[in-house]
Amino acid sequence: CLSKEFSSASSTTTVGTVTSRVTKKGDAVMEKDLLNHEDLAGDRGMIDDMFDETYREKEGPKPPMRYVWRNIILMSLLHLGAIIGLVLIPSAKIQTLAWAILCFVVSALGITAGSHRLWSHRSYKATLPLRIFLTIANSVAFQNDIYEWVRDHRVHHKFSETDADPHNAMRGFFFSHIGWLLVRKHPDVIEKGQKLDLSDIKADKVVMFQRRYYKPSVVLLCFMLPTVVPWYFWDESIIISFFIPTILRYAIGLNATWLVNSAAHMFGNRPYDQHINPRENPLVSLGALGEGFHNYHHTFPYDYSTSEFGWRFNLTTAFIDLMCLLGLASDRKKVSKEVILARKMRTGDGSHKSG
Repeated sequence: CLSKEFSSASSTTTVGTVTSRVTKKGDAVMEKDLLNHEDLAGDRGMIDDMFDETYREKEGPKPPMRYVWRNIILMSLLHLGAIIGLVLIPSAKIQTLAWAILCFVVSALGITAGSHRLWSHRSYKATLPLRIFLTIANSVAFQNDIYEWVRDHRVHHKFSETDADPHNAMRGFFFSHIGWLLVRKHPDVIEKGQKLDLSDIKADKVVMFQRRYYKPSVVLLCFMLPTVVPWYFWDESIIISFFIPTILRYAIGLNATWLVNSAAHMFGNRPYDQHINPRENPLVSLGALGEGFHNYHHTFPYDYSTSEFGWRFNLTTAFIDLMCLLGLASDRKKVSKEVILARKMRTGDGSHKSG
């Protein structure tokens, strides 16, 4: 399974049909690939993660910014706690630090392999045991339940860098990183989110079970379990157990995800499509387990690897490939190298390496 990741029809679907057309977005004229989008989306059961070129922002003044003070206070306390966690690192046992890293990786996979690549983009299929694991891991991450995460992410792709984008990077680094969580959503985000087809998510009983019991699952899996394990099994201080594997790990996990929304939309090159904002950012990929190849991802959102480089800075791709090898995952969607090169030549910024 692993050795055939780019060619096996049984485990990987390779997309290779190319036509082209000219579209307009504002004053910019750009060439777009039509890679059998409808056929591929039909195979995934949805098309709502593809950019909607018909959307236009409403004219006139923007709605006033309304602060969510509860979130502002909680996020401030969380990051203060994370600083305390950093100070306590020299006093922690090596097992506690290893446990914190394990909790971070598991929680990150709940987002990257779960909410993002599986449920938001349907870029591969997962068996029930894998879906249960990814749902548990998602609750460890505590970044909203899967249903809500998918809804916001599909809106982000469909209306990227517009008023309907939940974390519109055109509003600045701070807003796209954390500020969008500290204010009320723009009315267009709510309106467009309500019109998405989320029938595939509603049909997943594992996802809806998590949504029903999300708050207790977060208390147990994000806060209690990471704290109790070091304290109980190797007699770690309860203070260190709380502030390092729980609070510091949680804060780092959030910021790693947020950097995909902020830094990966602002810093880096655009070898696949220079007409869109998302960039290739290897440092973000390193911290977010492979999610920083963002120019590629927004150009080809249905590719299970979110990158053309396989496992490079991409632990999530390695994880999905391992799950495929174990028979827990299948039908990975992958864009052909010919299509990737054609797109680079047509709309890239020229930063790609030829040959």
